[in-house]
Amino acid sequence: MKRTRRLRTSEALRRLVQETKVDVSDLVYPLFVIEGENIRQPIDAMPGIFQYSIDRIVEEIDRVLEAGISAVLLFGIPKKKDEQGSEAYNDDGITQRAIRAIKKKAPGLLIIADVCLCEYTSHGHCGLVCEHTILNDETLVLLAKMAVSLAQAGADIIAPSDMMDGRVAYIRERLDEAGYYNTPIMAYSAKFASAYYGPFREAADSKPAFGDRKTYQMDVANGTEAIRECMDDVEEGADIIMLKPALAYLDVLKEASMRCDYPLAVYNVSGEYAMVKAAAQNGWIDEKKIVMENMIAMKRAGAKIIITYHAIDVAGWLKEIQ
Repeated sequence: MKRTRRLRTSEALRRLVQETKVDVSDLVYPLFVIEGENIRQPIDAMPGIFQYSIDRIVEEIDRVLEAGISAVLLFGIPKKKDEQGSEAYNDDGITQRAIRAIKKKAPGLLIIADVCLCEYTSHGHCGLVCEHTILNDETLVLLAKMAVSLAQAGADIIAPSDMMDGRVAYIRERLDEAGYYNTPIMAYSAKFASAYYGPFREAADSKPAFGDRKTYQMDVANGTEAIRECMDDVEEGADIIMLKPALAYLDVLKEASMRCDYPLAVYNVSGEYAMVKAAAQNGWIDEKKIVMENMIAMKRAGAKIIITYHAIDVAGWLKEIQ
């Protein structure tokens, strides 16, 4: 008789033969920065997550460093918004100033800068708008300006999340022309038009003023198309491929891992975080066990990088295991 249970008889033995492991080096922690001073504004739909003014975000960086996390993903929310999202590529904009402040505090911390116009436009869409139509090619020019401005401010990785066609190639060309040929691009390659983003819209103040984002973000039913998007971004010059959201799309992540030998990132998004937090606060689940099981699932499906609002908690739980 085969006795596969032999390898499960003790905790030490189970750890010895464990196939998938999560490490603190896998984690990226998202941060939201806003204009003002002495602000640490809680996000109601995301317990434990806050909007920070620049003077307070450096305090959160202390927690990131203490946890051993090596990278953050930065989202800026400006006070002034317009139809062109001009604060996105203002060299003295909120995100650019935050990058400089974080780099001064923690020079070795990797800063991944989100590149998208939705937080900066008065209409809340990810690109320029003409008569309720999102303009693709015209938007690329502004995204590239934003990417270069963020790189100049000190961003280590540029992460375009807009889902405009051809934006990776366009941004890569503009970065190279500006001398940032060593700055990697982490492309949001398969970003689905998901209902799981709801709490993020509150956090980033980026709810569309009209319609939805289904003309540029991906149909949730299309896994094959998602793989095409990933491979197209590789051809255009992406260095890291990202899929978003995570848990409902692990099949797509697994397929991408089998088709692509580039590093894969996955974004454990706001709705996924909020559901776990709500259930845990009601005593319905064991938060630590659920979160760690989710982390393992993402790694098992092929993710090398996990962007998650749980990052600091996960880092602490991993220390307990060691």
